[in-house]
Amino acid sequence: MNWAVFTTAEPDLAATVEKRFRAFDHHNLATLRKDGSPRTSGLEVRFLYGELWLAMMPDSLKALDLRRDPRFALQTNPGPGTDTAGGDVRVSGRAYEAEDPATKAAYVEEVKPPEPFHLFRTELTEVVRTYVEDDKYLVVQVWQPGEPVRTLRRT
Repeated sequence: MNWAVFTTAEPDLAATVEKRFRAFDHHNLATLRKDGSPRTSGLEVRFLYGELWLAMMPDSLKALDLRRDPRFALQTNPGPGTDTAGGDVRVSGRAYEAEDPATKAAYVEEVKPPEPFHLFRTELTEVVRTYVEDDKYLVVQVWQPGEPVRTLRRT
């Protein structure tokens, strides 16, 4: 399920998630190494053409990880200090390399990344937002494809 489907299914949560990602340029990506252990790396993300895109330097380890095993987790940059306005956001799914020249050309025209680069389109399996409400509740919103958002509150 791509970003456009998520946005249609849950427009309010999608808008909040996108706003959190747009607040900073760099975020944290987790991929799986060949031996199955996690690798974390920084990266920039883009929301274009109804997709959440991940772009990477050529032959970067995270790109090679995704080529081998497309599973990923992406967490928003928390920002300076303890200001987490909008909450903490995590997106999980699978990332598939865009090899179509027209797709990459459209991305280049819009973003102007240094070339060459790897470009991955994401398919979402989970979106989670965690935030504090009224200085009293820890609120966790969880979305998975085909399901409505579940909201959990803890004191």
